[in-house]
Amino acid sequence: MDNTNNIPQHIAIIMDGNGRWAKERGLPRTAGHREGMKRVKEIVRVASALGVKYLTFFTFSTENWRRPHREVSMLLRALDNYLKNQISELDENNIRLQVIGEREPLPQYLQKRIAYAQEHTKGNSGINVVLALNYGARQEIVNAAKRFAGEVSRGKANAEDIDEKLFATLLYTGERMIPDPDLLIRTSAEMRISNFLLWQLSYAEFYFCDKYWPDFRREELEAAIREYQNRERRFGDINARKENR
Repeated sequence: MDNTNNIPQHIAIIMDGNGRWAKERGLPRTAGHREGMKRVKEIVRVASALGVKYLTFFTFSTENWRRPHREVSMLLRALDNYLKNQISELDENNIRLQVIGEREPLPQYLQKRIAYAQEHTKGNSGINVVLALNYGARQEIVNAAKRFAGEVSRGKANAEDIDEKLFATLLYTGERMIPDPDLLIRTSAEMRISNFLLWQLSYAEFYFCDKYWPDFRREELEAAIREYQNRERRFGDINARKENR
């Protein structure tokens, strides 16, 4: 793209529309998910080339367990295969993989794959690819509150110590020192954030795209970034600020 100034350092993406993409083509929903995984690889490559430092994908929500068992099983197996096949490539391209969310009730085979992928790439200094897996923002906030309450009950903290900065460190992203997103992208024309990064998105810019995720290509990502570059971020103040809180 022409303007490489003011590139968002952290982009979060809700990859919506895989099932509808498949249905419109007379294909099973699982075909849409497989095609969607191809877009993940492409968008990571493009974002890295543009200078994005963090790219977070809403991969599997806590609500997704309600989907048909066959679809859930396929998604988890496909993710396991994706990680298995991509670990070497991630490492070769200096990409670090991180996963946020609850481990249980993810199957043991996937937990082991995730642990290995994170350990294998933790020394890489390029773009951070973050998968929000078995993730729900409300549960994340509740868990953070429980952790702090536990510290208070054990006499290791005082209730008066809590503030926004401290609370943020108790979130999944805070534990891994992942900064708040600058830009949220959601595909398939849906205009909601669906229990995704509720705390972290407080000051992010939102961009909603009509295309389904399997059709989201380099051009769409660049369009979202250009829109971001043309906005004035104030973070609640009258005068714009260029830095993140």
